[in-house]
Amino acid sequence: MDDSINDSAPALRIEGLRKQFGRPAVDGLDLNVRRGELYALLGPNGAGKTTTLRLVTGLLAPDAGTIEVLGVDLAREPAAAKMQMAYLPDEPLLYGKLKPYEYLEFVAGLWGVRADEAAPRAQELLDWLDLSRHAHELTEGFSRGMKQKLALAGALIHQPQLLILDEPLTGLDAAAARQVKDLLLSHVAGGGSVILTTHILEVAERLAQRIGIIREGRLIAEGTLDQLRERTQGGSLEEVFLQLTAAS
Repeated sequence: MDDSINDSAPALRIEGLRKQFGRPAVDGLDLNVRRGELYALLGPNGAGKTTTLRLVTGLLAPDAGTIEVLGVDLAREPAAAKMQMAYLPDEPLLYGKLKPYEYLEFVAGLWGVRADEAAPRAQELLDWLDLSRHAHELTEGFSRGMKQKLALAGALIHQPQLLILDEPLTGLDAAAARQVKDLLLSHVAGGGSVILTTHILEVAERLAQRIGIIREGRLIAEGTLDQLRERTQGGSLEEVFLQLTAAS
């Protein structure tokens, strides 16, 4: 582990984060994701969820604010911070002329993972996600679900502490979604952390230890589902979500 990593720091700390595209997309956002936690970031369309994740991963530069990954300041030590995380966008980029093993070997090499470590890790991930039987096929012929699972394997190949996922279950059938959810829960059980966005509120209700709800780039509610229910008339997460976003 990098010497700059702070063992007592949260997996992710966001403070005063701002980003504007003509109008505020992220507007003074404060948010913490704990270690060993699956955190669901929810909000209506245009609330700033994807922009927040892109700021956290360094794909966008903030106008103001601080982002720390395991205590490492993203602006001051971008390489060290990025080594501890992996990002899976809603439309992951794969290389169609590569086979699954080749893709994972390529991604592992980008992260500086030794070949003798990457090979068994790649095999484990492909087995877990039921992709080993497609090991000799080009990824250009994969279904959306298969591509999504392979992209997740690529995100995990360097064993990051923080997984950042934007709509990871979109377009997956029930079996593929279950495999992805099981892998995320295993990552968290091993001490890793996950922050994800999803429009499938049932997924957040079942998987997330804590939930943050944003609207117009601001955090309007945060807590466990039970804590959010205390602020509303209760019910399912969908009902709680609708009440909170309508009231803000």
